[in-house]
Amino acid sequence: MENKTIARSLRLLSQLMELHNENPFKIKSVANAAFKVDKLPFAINTKTQEEIEQIDGLGKSTALKIWELLQTGTMTDLQNILANTPEGIVEMLGIKGIGPKKIMVIWKDLGIENVGELYYACNENRLIEAKGFGLKTQEEIKKVIEFKMAAQGKFLYAQAETLVNSLLAELTLWLTEIEETSSINIAGGYRRFNEIIEELDFVIGTNDPAALIAGLPLLTAFSFEQQTEQLFVAMSPFGLKIQLHIYPKADEYLNLFRLTGNEQHVEQVLQLSGNGPFSSENEIYAKAGLAFIEPELREGLNEVELAKTNSLPQLVTFEDLTGSLHNHSTWSDGVHTLEQMASYCKETLHLEYLGMCDHSKSAFYANGLNEQRIYAQHQEIDALNIKLAPFKIFKGIESDILNDGSLDYSDDILKTFDFVVASVHSNLRMDEEKATARLIKAIENPYTTILGHPTGRLLLSRKGYPIDYHKVIDACAANNVVIEINANPLRLDLDWRYHRYALEKGVLLSVNPDAHRMEGFRDMHYGVYIGRKGGLEAKQCLNAFSLSEITDYFNGRK
Repeated sequence: MENKTIARSLRLLSQLMELHNENPFKIKSVANAAFKVDKLPFAINTKTQEEIEQIDGLGKSTALKIWELLQTGTMTDLQNILANTPEGIVEMLGIKGIGPKKIMVIWKDLGIENVGELYYACNENRLIEAKGFGLKTQEEIKKVIEFKMAAQGKFLYAQAETLVNSLLAELTLWLTEIEETSSINIAGGYRRFNEIIEELDFVIGTNDPAALIAGLPLLTAFSFEQQTEQLFVAMSPFGLKIQLHIYPKADEYLNLFRLTGNEQHVEQVLQLSGNGPFSSENEIYAKAGLAFIEPELREGLNEVELAKTNSLPQLVTFEDLTGSLHNHSTWSDGVHTLEQMASYCKETLHLEYLGMCDHSKSAFYANGLNEQRIYAQHQEIDALNIKLAPFKIFKGIESDILNDGSLDYSDDILKTFDFVVASVHSNLRMDEEKATARLIKAIENPYTTILGHPTGRLLLSRKGYPIDYHKVIDACAANNVVIEINANPLRLDLDWRYHRYALEKGVLLSVNPDAHRMEGFRDMHYGVYIGRKGGLEAKQCLNAFSLSEITDYFNGRK
């Protein structure tokens, strides 16, 4: 065991001791020993226990810890304190810019226990008001976490989108300079709007493949290596794999099709259409006797059967959305005021209505609203509705679902809202039976309008709590409760794989951005993408209802 390894163990021990409020003198002693061991001019593993005890700055107690580490590979004190510390908290200690004091605030004051929750809290601006933090620190932490996520080789769709847009522009320019008739399209999971992206596939059709291959070195930002006759691979600076597939024009659309759909979909369609040649993807489906299937539906489910009978859904578009429900303002943990959020929806997005759903009183970490502040907010909404008419702000709340499934306001308060989004934010470690029962009780509350982010998942960071999806969806159907598609790129919850079942049961879905700032409304694009994957149509989407329709809907629920 090398000096640096020993020093890291001692440093971790000192940090954890500080985190658990142990004796400051002992903490300082262990921290100093970590520094001392790291700087020793000799290998400590060559020394006897007695010799280690004689090293200046260590002391007998710390020397015993080092000796135990050398002999057993572990340190009892470290193992004991690790056993009392959530794994995610230990991982946070590796984030540059936050030491034990800040992590203590994150853990004990904000109730955050892993890096994924911390990243989401940065997106929701929860760190700005916390002791010892601020906007600059929050943004620095967010960037470090994004870098760590990228190192895993997996990216959120929204993270990959920026790279795709810049790369498409660069590749298109490169193509026109070498061979003007060449064309390029994105394929793979990105084209299917998958929520997690591991690689980007670009399909190029050209009349002169040799010229393009010879010109690849001109793409100075990337170093492409040839894998096969048609495949060239590079890594982006952020760690996302980029694959160029270069084909003669005659083979372009067949390969674009092959590289877009999943294996089962491709096999089903080509059994009907043959192998071409094809002048477009539309021709592939036409020769198969099928209606055209949008890329996001090509998952090998029942889309081919629906295409045979021309029964495919008319997928929702961003333009279909007429309002935005479930949003936050400075009344709780948002960045912009209620009026700023409403004006942005009206003037920039040209929407008809806004559903304001600041956090409820149980969300103390998010400046949740008590009963008195609810009354004050409703007065502001009334005034703004006169000022901004015919645009309408609906009075909503994101009410916490408590451990037993009840909501955290009395019926007298709940009935003052136009609609209620019921969400779980705490105690995410229930087993499936308890978690399902908890949600169903909340769904059965007559004031629950929308079930918010049903599993609480944070993509690439935290699994959602386990639920029986069918039981939860059945309960929503029975109680006329809408299910949210939380459009935040970290959530995209309800998972698209369960949309079809919900829609078959007659459950409405709602594409909600959960916006905490004006720019957050744009996340509705990602919610629409996921809704399309699930087969969502505008008529089944609550916030595609017109202002008069949704007003009637809310009044009818009351």
